[in-house]
Amino acid sequence: MIKHALFLFLMPVGAAIAANAVPWAMPVSQTAAQPNLTKTPQGTLLLSWVERDAGGHRMQMAEFKSGQWGSPRLIAKGNDWFVNWADFPSTTALADGSLWAHYLVKRSVGTYAYDVLLKRSKDNGRTWSEPVTAHDDGTESEHGFVSLWPWSSSELAVAWLDGRNTAGAAGHNHSQHGAKDAAGKAMTLRAAVFGPGVRKNREWLLDSRTCDCCQTDAALTDKGPIVIYRDRDANEIRDIHTTRFTGKTWSAGQAVAHDNWTMPACPVNGPAIAANGRAVWAAWYTAADNKPSIRLAFSDNSGESFRAVKTIRQGNHIQGRVDVIADTKGAWMLWTEESSAQTLWAQRFDRQLHAVGKAVQVARLQSRGRATGFARMQQTPDGLHVVWTDAVNGKPHLQGALIR
Repeated sequence: MIKHALFLFLMPVGAAIAANAVPWAMPVSQTAAQPNLTKTPQGTLLLSWVERDAGGHRMQMAEFKSGQWGSPRLIAKGNDWFVNWADFPSTTALADGSLWAHYLVKRSVGTYAYDVLLKRSKDNGRTWSEPVTAHDDGTESEHGFVSLWPWSSSELAVAWLDGRNTAGAAGHNHSQHGAKDAAGKAMTLRAAVFGPGVRKNREWLLDSRTCDCCQTDAALTDKGPIVIYRDRDANEIRDIHTTRFTGKTWSAGQAVAHDNWTMPACPVNGPAIAANGRAVWAAWYTAADNKPSIRLAFSDNSGESFRAVKTIRQGNHIQGRVDVIADTKGAWMLWTEESSAQTLWAQRFDRQLHAVGKAVQVARLQSRGRATGFARMQQTPDGLHVVWTDAVNGKPHLQGALIR
């Protein structure tokens, strides 16, 4: 474990932490951003982040166990990475003790031509395998917005947005993301399974037309995995859909709710999903009818259908950027708002989508806009752990809080 005298733990220097929360020191030695927080099968927490390196970037991780951070460990580094506020790397842990990570590397001089690379560690992050590309289409196109989850005790499942069909399409860039495409030029959603040798065992096309740059998410129910994403139909309606693995194949995508949000470009604001047994919660942002809103839905049949949908917050100050986690009694939802300042909020809900207690303002940030990225959270017996990026004096810093 790291001793405080030997390593600098960055305390929150920009954000005002909520009164009922305590600062959670981050194990980073310099400016860092793009955090991702996951839980291992043993219940410990894995934090990954991206730092600037000499001439490039590096991805690091650290484990939080028994109230202490372990030493940061290098996952990968390079000078050709795609580093973005909304499309960020992640890690996950499998029951066989292996760790997996993904990150993004530019493919060409094109701004949005980049690949998803995977790595595996057998020794808790001390050493990592050579990187393997999650997709093998070889096109100069966008691949990202990845979700990782265990397929078995030793196999990794990965879902991503895949732009192979958009390669060479005029106007495919983030300033016009989502402009009506010619036939066959849409972004797709794909998934694959990788075994211990970091070799692909299976691959599927999950949806042939999706929103271009909204995050995906995945959860494990008692009937198998469910993936959530923002769909995009021929009329530019961009509502939230799910697809489930039924044991042999994936179900056709179906709407969680019919918001009927007609949007001519990608909002860069993906959904989140969490499950506990048959109970599934889905959270997302929409601006249907020009009313920015945070919505939450609940399913009691492993996501086959969602029986309750509720608008949690609404107004021009709503930014979205949601996260959700579930336990045996309910779920926590995390989101971002911005008016006079940017703020992070958390709220607990039961299975009837009733709020349990009051919404908690986790932090009031010093920075605004895209610089703060997407906050993430996990729950342990100690409480709710939240991590986010704030920009202090123009430099990104990881921040953390524990809500007991």
